[in-house]
Amino acid sequence: MDALLLFIELFAVLCFLILGYRRLQSKKTSRSEPTEWPLVGHLLGMVANIHHFHDWATGVLAGAGNNFEARCGRTGVRYFITCDPANVRHIFTSSFANYPKGDGFAVIFDVLGGGIFNADGESWRLQRAKAQTLMAGPRFRAFAARRSRDMVEASLLPFLAHAAGAGAPCDLHDVFLRLTLDLTCALVFSVDPGCLAVGSPTVPFARAMDDALEALFLRHVIPMPLWKLMNRLEIGHERKMAAARRTIDGFVADIVAKRRAEKLKDGSMGDSGDLLSSSIDTGGSDDEFLRDTTVNLLLAGRDTTGAALSWFFYLLAKNPRVQHKLLDELASIAAKKLAGGGMVTFDSSELAGLVYLHASLCECLRLFPPLPFEHKAVVADDVLPSGHEVKAGDKILVFNYSMGRMEGVWGEDCMEFRPERWVTKEGKLRYQPSYKFVAFNAGPRTCLGKEMAFVQMKTAAAGRVLSRDGQGQNS
Repeated sequence: MDALLLFIELFAVLCFLILGYRRLQSKKTSRSEPTEWPLVGHLLGMVANIHHFHDWATGVLAGAGNNFEARCGRTGVRYFITCDPANVRHIFTSSFANYPKGDGFAVIFDVLGGGIFNADGESWRLQRAKAQTLMAGPRFRAFAARRSRDMVEASLLPFLAHAAGAGAPCDLHDVFLRLTLDLTCALVFSVDPGCLAVGSPTVPFARAMDDALEALFLRHVIPMPLWKLMNRLEIGHERKMAAARRTIDGFVADIVAKRRAEKLKDGSMGDSGDLLSSSIDTGGSDDEFLRDTTVNLLLAGRDTTGAALSWFFYLLAKNPRVQHKLLDELASIAAKKLAGGGMVTFDSSELAGLVYLHASLCECLRLFPPLPFEHKAVVADDVLPSGHEVKAGDKILVFNYSMGRMEGVWGEDCMEFRPERWVTKEGKLRYQPSYKFVAFNAGPRTCLGKEMAFVQMKTAAAGRVLSRDGQGQNS
């Protein structure tokens, strides 16, 4: 009798759970939409798919018509997620003032301090104006182009040649991150950390940046009160973040102190073309401002360009047709260089007119944007072009990664690596609006380093494609 009652009770509980589960499933608008569970909302689906988060989010957005509201129940985490170009244009350009980064962004990205990527309002305008003055000048542009070529010629190609000669496997992603950190440090500080030295030495500053970026990603999934407690106690991934921040701050403070001492001794920074020297020379910047500015530039310059180059060569390996077309285009300017044998490098002026190289890089950035998503906050209630209402205080995630994979935006072949979509019938570059191609942001916050990034990518990509014995073969 007791066994029968127990069976009936368990059966009743099972039926209740099944009916509850079916009710939850009935609320979904598509099969790809995650289940919204009681108390935790969509959090379980987010955590379960964290190992392929961007592709999972893309599937959710595709099934939900490019827009989805992610709710994590009582945890307080809630985002409106979009990859709708009309919404992006509205948020980034038409109603720019209503969609700042917000205080929540600065809390998550506290390692950036008060730098330009965390700043809003007047602070952002002043920092952008100063950065634009420094980066847009012919002196810095020439300095950046020269250092890019020198770094490829003196570090990247010899490193790859040594690896090929040793017959050792070579992790190109690690190589390109080492290259871009060395290059970014050169542009910001006129310092070479030596990441691309033979033997791939462990550089504490580089490791600290990797640890910080890992923690920043996890902060988007873990409820803020929890990761803040972990940060205070220095446990889990926040322990790495605390150690990383001490390493980063120490590295930057040491360089700033040395550079200030040089100015005090010599009266000026001389012919140094790096951004730190220029900032100190113009005056009016305290050590905290210099720390925040340089850390922002280092994080932006290293991982964005390094990731882009890694994906670029991954896509070339999968698409030999594109590689052959690049070789044909490069042959037109490389004939004399190839005749001399050895490694081949190019000046930025030589690469500026190569349409297919530029198109190939744009196509790579469409599929694999360096920043997979962007944060925005809502100041005042608004209705987006998609018809969705957002309230003051809401948080928005614009998924750049997903936009490049939407058939409604890029066509049925959106998943294909096809540089030809960027070339007109006349052989010129095809313009794509920034709210559709968001790799360099859009509107007033469009990336100031866009042209410099293309110079770095083209110089490294062209040299690498033609690197093996000057024959244009892969090593």
